Amino acid sequence: MAKESQPVKLGIDIFSLRSQKWTPIQYLDYCAAQKVQVVHFSEVRFLGSLDPSNLETVRHHAAKLGLQLEIGMKSICPTSKMFEASQGTAEAQLTRMIDSAKLIGSPIVRCVLGSADDRKPGPIEKHIHDMVQVLHNVRSRAMDAGIKIAVENHAGDMQAFELKGLIEEAGPEFVGVCLDSGNPLWTMEDPHVLLDVLHPYVLTSHVRDSAVWNVPQGAAVTWVQMGRGNVGIDSYVRKYIELCPGKALSMESILLGPRVIPFRDKSFWDQYRNMPAWEFERYRELADSGKPYREEPWETANQQERERLALEESLDFTKKLIGV
Repeated sequence: MAKESQPVKLGIDIFSLRSQKWTPIQYLDYCAAQKVQVVHFSEVRFLGSLDPSNLETVRHHAAKLGLQLEIGMKSICPTSKMFEASQGTAEAQLTRMIDSAKLIGSPIVRCVLGSADDRKPGPIEKHIHDMVQVLHNVRSRAMDAGIKIAVENHAGDMQAFELKGLIEEAGPEFVGVCLDSGNPLWTMEDPHVLLDVLHPYVLTSHVRDSAVWNVPQGAAVTWVQMGRGNVGIDSYVRKYIELCPGKALSMESILLGPRVIPFRDKSFWDQYRNMPAWEFERYRELADSGKPYREEPWETANQQERERLALEESLDFTKKLIGV
């Protein structure tokens, strides 16, 4: 099993394999075959259930394979459009996950606020406040269990300084970051800015490459295999290893069509009134350096095979980059 003193632990976020429809045991066997150290079950659906007997089975199989486990869930913000109220209160859902993390041997529970939809009409600060209250309400349960809450910068919900503020207000003694290198492109951020701001709070990570370029409305962004983008992913990974030693570097491979960030529309800026000009300029420089990215459309390929090939390409690139 990988030791905490190692400079980096390579992992796989099972969301990368979301179309495979495997059992948790099959996911673990695949990850072991890819020679990673960490398996990140970012959503409950990939675990199958939170039934204690299932969690014990997964834990024992992971131990047999020498794999470390991390588990997660979706939104814990009760006012987010992504929050699933049918599953109980945010506190009840998060408490179940804390108990499950302790049972399965995960040091963290990954969660999110929401998505870009929560910035409109906004303000995002309202949702941040509501999520902080939830975290305050479960603090003692998390601290007693020795479990930390890893909040991801997710799908265009928060910029780096906003997430930093959430963590500081909630309590950095038990709340940190699941740092995602692809999502800042949806909030007009350079991933390197994200890393510079949030590295002291990192508990785990998702990593993937991105391509960004100018379009008439503003910029277009698409997530790509590691090494194919123009955001300096090589130096990002090297800096992550230096600044976050011992933390998991987990591949989250996602291939989507371009997403347009319409920053030339004045009304779009209602969502980003507090963004510093220097941060936006960094983002513009990335877009200026890019060119339209074209690849075989995801929808016309064999999705399950395409998923595996894309993930394995990114793993191979990253292993060579970090000398594994």
